[in-house]
Amino acid sequence: MLNRNRQKRKVRSNELVSEQELIKVIADFLEMGHLENIIAMYKQQPSYYNLIDKLLADERFAVRLGVTVLMEELHRIQPDKSPLALPSLTRAIRHKRPLVRGEAANILDIIHSHEAIALVKTLTQDPSSQVREVALDIMEQDG
Repeated sequence: MLNRNRQKRKVRSNELVSEQELIKVIADFLEMGHLENIIAMYKQQPSYYNLIDKLLADERFAVRLGVTVLMEELHRIQPDKSPLALPSLTRAIRHKRPLVRGEAANILDIIHSHEAIALVKTLTQDPSSQVREVALDIMEQDG
């Protein structure tokens, strides 16, 4: 029962939605280009930063691109909130798919805190040459 309650997130005062349903809604909105709606959701509910890894794992390119644009905009508007995505991005850099790890590296570069860059540095040893290249490019830019 406790686990089931954890999987539910409050959307309105009288309505609950599962985490999977929420991820699908956010992903679908990002694919449709409704970025403003998702920005408003994240501003109102900062716990949504913890969903970034699951959104990056979406098969749709438009969703993954939308996540990057979302994080760029949220970082511009509320830079103090961007680090809330670090636990999720820590999971993303350990994802089995190199594409997800590479996308996570790019978002870590957007956040660009000491902790974010330290996570990027771990990707310089990634098994995927493409992920290593992304991480090394970020580290070179950082100087």
